Amino acid sequence: MQKNKTVAKAINKNVRSSPRKINLLLKFIRGKKVDIAIRDLSFARQRIAHDIKKTVESAVSNAENNFQYDIDNLYVKEAYVGKSIVLKRFRARAKGRASAIKKPYSNVTIILSEGAKQKKELHGTKS
Repeated sequence: MQKNKTVAKAINKNVRSSPRKINLLLKFIRGKKVDIAIRDLSFARQRIAHDIKKTVESAVSNAENNFQYDIDNLYVKEAYVGKSIVLKRFRARAKGRASAIKKPYSNVTIILSEGAKQKKELHGTKS
């Protein structure tokens, strides 16, 4: 039934930020080793980096506890974001009008894998 290796996964639902802003940070950590990704997220200036870092750490814990993976060999195989709910609010404007304010939420998914990191590391350092 299992053709490929098992992967460790963590999903953070209803993160209070737009998918577009989160995707900038996820592009930054895709393909990196986990310890380097966590370090980079620790020093990122964006507010949402803290929530993404917690999701990566949760995926590391899942890999260690559920699959007995070695933490030193883990890397971020996939990191993607999807849309979730959108809170719709309005702001009063001049002459009795109203304008819409959309407060988007996102679902962040981090997938970690073990080993086979050398190829990806070469591509990550060029760009």
